[in-house]
Amino acid sequence: MLTRRAAAVVGAVAGCLLLGGCTAEDLPLAGVRVGADGAPYALIRPCGDDSYQSPSLDGWARGIDDGPVTTGWDVRKEKLKGDAEFPLFSPPAAWRARHRGEQRLLAKHHYSLTFGHYVTGDSYNGFVDFSTEQITALKPGQVWADDKAMSLGEFERLAENSC
Repeated sequence: MLTRRAAAVVGAVAGCLLLGGCTAEDLPLAGVRVGADGAPYALIRPCGDDSYQSPSLDGWARGIDDGPVTTGWDVRKEKLKGDAEFPLFSPPAAWRARHRGEQRLLAKHHYSLTFGHYVTGDSYNGFVDFSTEQITALKPGQVWADDKAMSLGEFERLAENSC
């Protein structure tokens, strides 16, 4: 059985293959950190000057990979540009996100923050998967990305070296 993230990636790749003959690679270009105010923040780092599209945050009760998304947001915009950092549940207003459910980390929930860059021959998905417990356990200055905690500098190097 596919997890929610795997299903989303498979769908994106299948769509890309049908439309452009390309395959999208999964890259650790997204992360989550905890701000000085204790709130979680999203970090999005597209490769170079690449545009990206459809950033989203999906959250569902852990252990129910095929259950309904109960919290998060999604954006239908394309051609977004540049690095982004914002409160996890408050994407930039210009993105006109559609919110669903409670807009906070929920106990015993699993989340996936994603965005995509789809062009023939150079497509990728930026993503990070995490649980509430993983984010609340972060120390000041740490980022959750690539299935582990790291410093902000390590995350920036990881993202840059992944492109």
